[in-house]
Amino acid sequence: MGNYLKKFIGQKERINDKSTLKEIVFTFIGSFIAIVTIGYLTKTYDNLLIMGSFGASCVLLFAFPKSPFSQPRNIIFGHFISSFVGLFFLHFLGNDYISMALALAVAIALMMATKTVHPSAGSNPLIIFLLASNWNYLIFPTLTGAILLVIVGLFYNNLHKNRVYPLYWI
Repeated sequence: MGNYLKKFIGQKERINDKSTLKEIVFTFIGSFIAIVTIGYLTKTYDNLLIMGSFGASCVLLFAFPKSPFSQPRNIIFGHFISSFVGLFFLHFLGNDYISMALALAVAIALMMATKTVHPSAGSNPLIIFLLASNWNYLIFPTLTGAILLVIVGLFYNNLHKNRVYPLYWI
């Protein structure tokens, strides 16, 4: 028990280096462009293309573009798998907290099994349950919005002289 509780103290690791102002501004602009683009298309085409978890996706995509969690396969398939699982559990098992918890756990397990973990997508089943979404949510906003995020990330991140995005597709 003593060794277990000692883990709570932490390992006294150093905090990562501070981001430069240039990197912060670059990330700020990229995140703004991504969400304003998706928001504009949502308003223009009167079709939902944005969801709350895309904000967290922008953190990964623009602040940490080298992370495995930020790669296109993880963003697109992570969101798709998580939303699919959320919709499946909502519509076949019902809207209650046990079904919602199972949907979340299954979504995480499937992302891990398919090597498409995208932490932001972990909130998709919860969002789907809270909104009582229909199956259209899988395409609009999930798949379409995730693809748009990757497209903006592809063009924007590569404007930076020290960035190459993506590191891989498949």
